[in-house]
Amino acid sequence: MSAPGQPQHPVEADVHGEVTVDEIELSAELAGEDGRAASADVAEYALRLGDDALILSQQLSAWVAHAPELEEDVALANIALDLLGHARSLLRYAGTADGRSEDDLAYWRDEPEFRSSWLVEQPNGDFAHTIARQLVAAGYMFELYTALSGSADPSLAAIAAKAVKEVDYHRDHAVTWTLRLAGGTDESRRRMIAALTDMWPYVDELFRDDDLLERLEGVAPRPSALRPGFDDVIAAVLAEAGLDVPSVQPSRAGGRDGAHFATLGPLLAEMQVLARQHPGATW
Repeated sequence: MSAPGQPQHPVEADVHGEVTVDEIELSAELAGEDGRAASADVAEYALRLGDDALILSQQLSAWVAHAPELEEDVALANIALDLLGHARSLLRYAGTADGRSEDDLAYWRDEPEFRSSWLVEQPNGDFAHTIARQLVAAGYMFELYTALSGSADPSLAAIAAKAVKEVDYHRDHAVTWTLRLAGGTDESRRRMIAALTDMWPYVDELFRDDDLLERLEGVAPRPSALRPGFDDVIAAVLAEAGLDVPSVQPSRAGGRDGAHFATLGPLLAEMQVLARQHPGATW
């Protein structure tokens, strides 16, 4: 504003132009939104996949501001966001079977109602443990979503077709860090070997067939059919890293049946606390 007596200058036009903010529904961002309801079996299957993605996303988010490099803060956060998007699509579709929303399924189920695998429930540990978990999880998810993109269920096929592109990056990221840690210092190599050994008991659960998968022939791939592709990739990566595939006894993990690793309860308590303390809150 000019002082009294000084010439007035015209206000210059806004160089940014007119800016508006349009409200959009977040559901518009989700894959597989064709309006059809899932059957009870398809909903149970979608819960398994959605819970794996949700819990792994929650785990990875804890690395933000704690990763060993600034770039890794961003990389792990982006992977966590990708997984959260997969979880939202899968849980939303699962909820169509009984009218529950994705938030209902994320925040208002108790531990025995979750169907996540024990692998994603393993604690972050050190960075090598997180990378070993990512190597297994992303390797499995890549094989899974590649096969699922050909599902007879259009919603699952659409979700998988989008997810596999993102999981491909997740797998490359984990492979790069596996090679880097295995080929780094003696200490980083020791930690990578220990991490793989600690994660390997939980691989077997990912590839177990059960009655649900028998009933979903043509809709969902048999987990056992995904194992050869997974094994080939892992064997090639570990061979390049000069590491052996761990030889360990498989865990009797029962996450698909609601029997979970000890870490899941505290993780859910932290994840669900805000929704449960302030039910129905919006912002």
